[in-house]
Amino acid sequence: MVKNNPFYERQDLTGRAGVSRGARGEQWAGGWKNHQVSEMPLPQKKRWVSMAKGLVLGALFTSLLLLLYSYAAPPLHTGLASTRTPEGTAPCAPAPGEPEALTPANGSAGGCQPQRDIVFMKTHKTASSTLLNILFRFGQKHGLKFAFPNGRNDFDYPAFFARSLVQDYRPGACFNIICNHMRFHYEEVRGLVPPNATFITVLRDPARLFESSFHYFGSVVPFTWKLSGRDKLAEFLQDPDRYYDPNGYNAHYLRNLLFFDLGYDSGLDPGNPQVQEHILEVERRFHLVLLQEYFDESLVLLKDLLCWELEDVLYFKLNARRASAVPRLSGELYRRATAWNVLDARLYRHFNASFWRKVEAFGRERMAREVAALRRANERMRRICIDGGQAVDAAAIQDSAMQPWQPLGAKSILGYNLKKSIGQRHAQLCRRMLTPEIQYLMDLGVNLWVTKLWKLIRDFLRW
Repeated sequence: MVKNNPFYERQDLTGRAGVSRGARGEQWAGGWKNHQVSEMPLPQKKRWVSMAKGLVLGALFTSLLLLLYSYAAPPLHTGLASTRTPEGTAPCAPAPGEPEALTPANGSAGGCQPQRDIVFMKTHKTASSTLLNILFRFGQKHGLKFAFPNGRNDFDYPAFFARSLVQDYRPGACFNIICNHMRFHYEEVRGLVPPNATFITVLRDPARLFESSFHYFGSVVPFTWKLSGRDKLAEFLQDPDRYYDPNGYNAHYLRNLLFFDLGYDSGLDPGNPQVQEHILEVERRFHLVLLQEYFDESLVLLKDLLCWELEDVLYFKLNARRASAVPRLSGELYRRATAWNVLDARLYRHFNASFWRKVEAFGRERMAREVAALRRANERMRRICIDGGQAVDAAAIQDSAMQPWQPLGAKSILGYNLKKSIGQRHAQLCRRMLTPEIQYLMDLGVNLWVTKLWKLIRDFLRW
């Protein structure tokens, strides 16, 4: 289906201990040869002592990290009931009996007003960081109220979202924009925004998403440590059931991640009728489901839906991997990855079809014109803002404020250098467009003590 789409592109120890003088010294000197025969040489013994100390310290440090993480991150399978905020219907919640399906106020049908109340269900590894930057800039420009997490850059993911997780939350509080990573819980999110808020999310080809997630999160999924081959992704896909443990720590990252992020059971049997019910529920709840593979077309539809200006949806690709870090899925591995993520595949096929129906309704010629205009504007901003005109490896980024978060054990995420000389008209916009997610959140006043602590630990250990 994709290839047929018209818009597809894309101590020095050698000095022995001093021998004391006198009788005591003679005893040491006399016993030195016996010592050499009965025990290992002192340098080797010293190395073993150092290693033992290191192991003990490492075990203690790891225990401390686990304790901190257990405090900062809730259990994976936290139930919905335990995350519900204990309060009545908040003023922002829809009135009792209001149908779940939402009617967008804007679109191609006629006149519109810029929409400022937005819920972005931020899925993993789907160009969502780029879209997040767009929302940050729009909200900052118009002084809107964000519902931000407290302590970290996500809402206690992978636990279900709860209103009480919002920084400075008070019962009845209303917000304009919710956009950080969460495991979606519709009723809890719905109670934080006005009834006419626009709900959006973004999907990606499940095989490609699995490939990206395996690279980015694989090192923190313990069952992958059993993989010994050079190409761990291919080894895993040859026999996923041999390695995969659905109850394993962080296992959700490596199967049907879209389904999981949207709040559903990612281990459902594909034949279970609930699968299709969940897909249709997503369709009722979200005004627009963007596709990563057709990001520009998605932004044109989003701009139209929200009645925004072209400048509002300008972007640079953020959180992208360097080409050498991107493994290639062969035809057979692609097929295996798709079959392994069959729930996500069904979800994606459904919304791929609905996406192109929206394009048809928008008008293909009109879409082509607007995509071209967006790309020209992005290219112009690239020339104005980016030193060297392109993304660079982490080691080449000169300003730490522009250094993106890296996956554990690797520095494969690209970033940018801001030009030294930018005209006053574009200086602020350029910096905002190039600022990575963590730094932008701090600029917006978000309390990220857990994230900062974890970064200090990683930097100390050089992870």
